[in-house]
Amino acid sequence: MLSLVVTVKRIGMWKRLISISIIAVTSSILTPVSTAIVPEHLPVQSEVPASRLARLRHGINLSHWFAQSADYSKSHLESHTTTEDIALIRTIGFDHVRLTIEPAPLFNAEDPSKLKDEYLKYLDNTLDMILAHGLAVIVDIHPSDEFKVKLNSNDRQIEAFATFWHALAQHLSTRDPERVFLEVINEPMVEDGYRWLGMQGKLITAIRAGAPRHTIIASGHRWSGLPELLFLIPYSDRNIIYNFHFYEPFAFTHQGATWAGPTPPFYKNVPYPSNPESVSKILDTIHDETARNNLLRYGEDRWDAKRIDLEIGKAAAWAAKYHVPLTCNEFGTFRNFAPAADRAAWIRDMRTALEKYGIGWTMWDYAGGFGVVNKQNGHATPDYQVVNALGLGIRK
Repeated sequence: MLSLVVTVKRIGMWKRLISISIIAVTSSILTPVSTAIVPEHLPVQSEVPASRLARLRHGINLSHWFAQSADYSKSHLESHTTTEDIALIRTIGFDHVRLTIEPAPLFNAEDPSKLKDEYLKYLDNTLDMILAHGLAVIVDIHPSDEFKVKLNSNDRQIEAFATFWHALAQHLSTRDPERVFLEVINEPMVEDGYRWLGMQGKLITAIRAGAPRHTIIASGHRWSGLPELLFLIPYSDRNIIYNFHFYEPFAFTHQGATWAGPTPPFYKNVPYPSNPESVSKILDTIHDETARNNLLRYGEDRWDAKRIDLEIGKAAAWAAKYHVPLTCNEFGTFRNFAPAADRAAWIRDMRTALEKYGIGWTMWDYAGGFGVVNKQNGHATPDYQVVNALGLGIRK
């Protein structure tokens, strides 16, 4: 069990210094010196090379391939995303991909220090294919909710996961650190932000021991959104890029999504930008009281380019405060029920704000429900409205 002692000193009304001591009671989750949490008033002084940040300017997520699938068979892994897809990604103008990876098929419960060879072979072949097309790649450990629940409730599982990450990082350490990035975990679902600081610190230490030269990508607790980023205190390791996800406003970006909570399934044709007048046109189609109230608030909040810029500016201010590099490697809109022009407008406003503040981005996703392409019978066709919204074009 992890015990946290937090000392808070207030200077005036609005400033505070937070000193955190993380004490391991029955496990060794004590954050080592190499990943100690930096006091809030001290700069981190990042040493991430500019050349690496330049490779993470505009990317796309590869979902439902090595993660988020009920099938990790040979047939699925070899056919879901092909060399033609990777070539198209490069042609559209993306400079990197985020490869989401479910750890379970790689994870050896008997001995986490040994990776499962068969699945590892497919992963290696995929990385070879991506790199051969001139793209950088984020290796994103993207566990199922079940895996994360076990991780969050069992300190032994954290130890095993750290051992697993050390083995994987060591395996990947021979690859070019200028083009291969290691992301600790996707959306950890840890409710306690202080606990997550210690957990992530331990995982960073394991990754760093296995891959001394590679840049690590770290995120906040829960769903790694903007509030979690603002809570996060950077680590002393200077070769880390910090990251957040952004899907606000949820009533628009997840309209019709059956997996996203009780109210989004009621929403269809939700407009963007929002105002009370535009929202009133669809209120009569929604009969759930909570869903109606949330939609009314969405209209009153007047989400538009200025509001998105304001929110992204908060992330940029956090990064400037700590002198650390920042990316946003998930943002997007579920396309099945959103008006196409409005979806493109939201994506354009997001991309514009991120680029204004020098934040590299990775859109969610390539060919899934949030996709930049439509894929049928193995053939992918770009959604040029989205491609244009992303400011991309054909690359020779």
